[in-house]
Amino acid sequence: MTTSSGPAPDLVRVFTQRFTSTRRGARLARQLALVELHDWGIPESTALSADAGILVAELAANAVTHGHLPGRDFELRMTLLGAVLRVEVSDARRDRRPVPRPHGDQAESGNGLRIVEAVAADWGVRDRLVGKTVWAELPAGG
Repeated sequence: MTTSSGPAPDLVRVFTQRFTSTRRGARLARQLALVELHDWGIPESTALSADAGILVAELAANAVTHGHLPGRDFELRMTLLGAVLRVEVSDARRDRRPVPRPHGDQAESGNGLRIVEAVAADWGVRDRLVGKTVWAELPAGG
C-alpha cells in the first residue's frame, strides 16, 4: 500500500467564494483558503500552503485597498489542476491595474506585488465583464 502526502494528481479542485471588500473580508479569505487547501490534502505546515496563504493575503489586500467600489465584494477562486495551484482574486475596478513598485523604491507600503512576484511562478491580470482578475500560480508538486 502506498501513501502520499498531498492531492491526487488527476483531480481538479475548485474553491470560489465572495467576501466583503473590507480588511476583515481579506483576512477571512486567507483563513478559508488555508482550510480549503487542508481539505484538499495540503496541510498548513507545507510550503505550498504557506505560499498560497501569502498570495491570497496580498491579492485580497490589494482588491480591498485598490479595487474597492461601494457595494461590491471581491471574489477568491482557487483551482488545483495537476501540478499547478492557481489563485485568482477578482474585484470591481478595471481602471486600477496592479503594477509592482520598482525594486529600488523604499516605500513602507505598496510592495505586495513584489511579494507576489517573488512567491509565484507566474502571475498576471485579465479583464472581466465587471472589473479585473489578478491571478498567480504556484507549482503544486503532484
